[in-house]
Amino acid sequence: MTKIAVVTGGTRGIGAAIAMALKTEGYNVAANYAGNDERAKEFSEKSGIPTFKFDVSDYAACEAGLAQIEKDLGGNVEILVNNAGITRDGTLHRMDQASWQAVVDTNLGSCFNMSRLVIDGMRERSFGRIVNVGSINGQAGQYGQVNYAAAKSGIHGFTKALAQEGAGKGITVNAIAPGYVDTDMVRAVPENVLEKIIKGIPVGRLGRAEDIARTVVFLVADDASFITGSTISVNGGQHMY
Repeated sequence: MTKIAVVTGGTRGIGAAIAMALKTEGYNVAANYAGNDERAKEFSEKSGIPTFKFDVSDYAACEAGLAQIEKDLGGNVEILVNNAGITRDGTLHRMDQASWQAVVDTNLGSCFNMSRLVIDGMRERSFGRIVNVGSINGQAGQYGQVNYAAAKSGIHGFTKALAQEGAGKGITVNAIAPGYVDTDMVRAVPENVLEKIIKGIPVGRLGRAEDIARTVVFLVADDASFITGSTISVNGGQHMY
């Protein structure tokens, strides 16, 4: 039976590339999104992947959304890619509490919400693959991103702990830490700043969304069962440790 895979934030950028790569590999994919109905419609028409709109920072919304996915796709979620994320940048002395909370709830809280709602089924079936998308800025920090860096760093700790809990039940939990990837979010950075970023990447270019997608495909495969609790850095050599 074809495995069902859910990708949060799956209709744009890295998430869209992940969703399409999983479909190409034969998975039955559902893409979650938060608000841009027009982009979601375009993505679905282009890819043939169904989209589901719900707020991943809201536990009840995740519960209803996953129930709808399983009903529409006719099975249980066996692969979860926690990719959804937002930024609300600003230095701490200028950051309001709402900007902190929104980023923590969406980027990190969503990993709890979605994983909690699929973990029981994965344990019962003795199989599951969870991939959490962190960030180079969760590893190295970044000026003006205390909220984003804290949330992404939290993802890496969440991954290691949940990996230990799932290992004996056939569930692997891994993280990917992308560097700067050529997406709308990165291209919105001022050109002079972007030039400096690229100069700091040893391979001499921004990442591509497909670079991240290939890593996800590798981690969710049936024969990747001996890899769990790992964070794979996909950053062109920008940050090594």
